[in-house]
Amino acid sequence: MLNKRIMTIMAACLLVLPLMAQTARTLTYDEAIRIALGQSYTVKSYMEQKTATEQYFNYFKAQFKPRIDFSLFAPEWNENVIPVQRPDDLPVYNSYGSLRVGADLQFTVMLPTGGNFRLRSLAYQEEQRNTLALRDYKQIRTDQAYTSLSLSFTQPIFTANTLKENLNRARFDFERTSAMFTRAQMDIIYDVTRGFYSLYRATRQVEIAKEKLKNSQEAHRVATLKSETGRIPEGDVLISEVDVSTDEANMSAAQGTLEREKDSFKQLIGLELADDINIITDLQYETFEVDLRKAIDEALRHRLELTEAELQIELQKIEVNRAKRVREFRGDITAYYDITGVSTLGSGNTNELFQSSFDNFTDRDPNRGVTFRLSYPIFDWGRGSSRVQQEQAHLRRRQLEKENTKVTIERQARDIVRSVGEAKRRLKIHEKTQQVSQRSYEISRLRFENGDITSQELSREQERLANTQLDYLGAFITYQLAVADLKRRTLWDFQNNRSYLKDDYLQENLN
Repeated sequence: MLNKRIMTIMAACLLVLPLMAQTARTLTYDEAIRIALGQSYTVKSYMEQKTATEQYFNYFKAQFKPRIDFSLFAPEWNENVIPVQRPDDLPVYNSYGSLRVGADLQFTVMLPTGGNFRLRSLAYQEEQRNTLALRDYKQIRTDQAYTSLSLSFTQPIFTANTLKENLNRARFDFERTSAMFTRAQMDIIYDVTRGFYSLYRATRQVEIAKEKLKNSQEAHRVATLKSETGRIPEGDVLISEVDVSTDEANMSAAQGTLEREKDSFKQLIGLELADDINIITDLQYETFEVDLRKAIDEALRHRLELTEAELQIELQKIEVNRAKRVREFRGDITAYYDITGVSTLGSGNTNELFQSSFDNFTDRDPNRGVTFRLSYPIFDWGRGSSRVQQEQAHLRRRQLEKENTKVTIERQARDIVRSVGEAKRRLKIHEKTQQVSQRSYEISRLRFENGDITSQELSREQERLANTQLDYLGAFITYQLAVADLKRRTLWDFQNNRSYLKDDYLQENLN
């Protein structure tokens, strides 16, 4: 008895667990957008691209900060053969070997002018060995320490500050990518809207198919009862039975379409395909007026394609300046000063060798020098001029693209305002038509029950009702997509009178 009870409990668990695992997640429109803005492939891809350009910008910003470089050679060992040339005779070959252990420390300060100061400290201990071929390969060994402290200065003049130029280019790239990221979010919102209402359409088609199947089943039941009493011919019963079979097939097809739409929508917003989802289909809508002039002004003020076009122009101006430097008059100033010490003992322990090297600082004159160099390409067969003209042509093309983008944005704003108005009028018409069709079907159903019309006439009324419901559904979705496209094209919410810029609506959704 106990074993039987245990088996019953286990069987119940096996039945309940799959049902629990298959609990569908109900999504609202706003929740779907929030998920897509945080989890979809598209937004993740753009975020990584934005992060890459941001770090590239940070890299060039760091170029202006002090830098410390340290290198350690422990050890640096080499042995090789060195030819010694002799007058009036063949060369002889000595063997040379060295073992060096030390370190090099450099501190570099970048100047806003593009030059730099560099302080360098070098110290190493070196053991050298020479094998002399002319002395029966006698070996000479020496052990010495070398220390050096130097300060150098470099500054290009009569030319552009390439460090600042690279920083500006990286900044423009980052700003352009940020604009693209914001625009991509608006595109994602529109794509999610389109996907959501496509799923909504499939869901409503299933609901309409269920309603139609229920109506045809009820009509078949009534026809069967009337046939049994001889009130209608048997042919009407057969027609109603065919209608039931047709509606069952349509119902199955609608359910298959719904599952495919669910998978597409889950991939779009970034959910697992194994997740089961539903959406809320009892959606209301509100209509509002759209001022054409305001739509155009907001689009021209906020559309990020214009920002991207302006940044592309700034980037191309940098390329023009770089091309001009192919034939520029350039100057460079370099200066250095260093004190060097070399041990004079020839052998000894490390402490003694380096102390001798430090003492040699005062005995040896410092190394120093200043160089002022000017350069100018006198003749290059037109290479520099051709390069400048090439980049200037690209710049003019970028400027033309910006002007054409303005025209495109204004045209799109005009077109979407018209589309919203047309979709609103069409929605109102189909809404009224659906209400009339619903009332007409209810009257026909009562007339069929009273025997005033045949099952064929009732079937036509059912088909007419289903078609008007689908027409209304299409009009509703078209209106919602037109409103979403209006927001995307103008970056302005006319319904709530607010901006859709990144720091407002989009950042809200990301959080």
